[in-house]
Amino acid sequence: MKPRASANKRPYRMTARAHAATATGERLLAAAWRHFSTRPYEDVRLHEIATEAKVTQATLHTRFGSKDELLTAAYVWFGRQETSDRPAVPTADVRATIAQLYARYEQHGQAILRMLSQEQRIPAIRKMTDAGRAYHRHWAQTTFAPLLRDLQDGKRERRLTGIVVATDLLVWKLLRLDMKLQRKQAEQIVADMIPPSTTHGTNDGACAAEPGRGDCAHLIAEYEGAEREITKARERRCRS
Repeated sequence: MKPRASANKRPYRMTARAHAATATGERLLAAAWRHFSTRPYEDVRLHEIATEAKVTQATLHTRFGSKDELLTAAYVWFGRQETSDRPAVPTADVRATIAQLYARYEQHGQAILRMLSQEQRIPAIRKMTDAGRAYHRHWAQTTFAPLLRDLQDGKRERRLTGIVVATDLLVWKLLRLDMKLQRKQAEQIVADMIPPSTTHGTNDGACAAEPGRGDCAHLIAEYEGAEREITKARERRCRS
């Protein structure tokens, strides 16, 4: 009887260990993002991240390897949450869409601006900020598909580029931080920069119609590629 009872407990122990490992990873990534998004890269200390996550520095290195690998993992962790909280859904309601976008910028804009300020000297940051730019274009293209569906070729591309620029984080910075406008004022200015649609409805195929671009999924492939590299590096460390 005892061997069978022991066998029955084994899956439970494995599940408990898996849950504990997942929780440890989440704590490390959350702590890492807090440090990387509020300090210059050079001032981030891995031992402080480990302490905040309640693990040893050895555990941190086993899970994520180098400082650059941890930064990439933390940025991917943040990026996944951001793309989930800011999904690309076609709409004709420009004002409501800008209000939702600016709610995200108010919450996370300063952190992303800090990352952007370091991208020229830290290749790991540049890779992730480029992925963020790609997602923003995908978001603008899909969200504002009703404003693009009746346009073709160069005119469509110019309008899309204008929308991408109008909704960019740096415009939020200019209006809210530099010019110190009230949020409602800033949102109205951005909404006024986006021309209204001459037709109604949505266009689920908008992404595929962009000249020379193919499926929208490639725009966020950087996040997925980074996750694969992180997993492979972790497996190599476990085998060594």
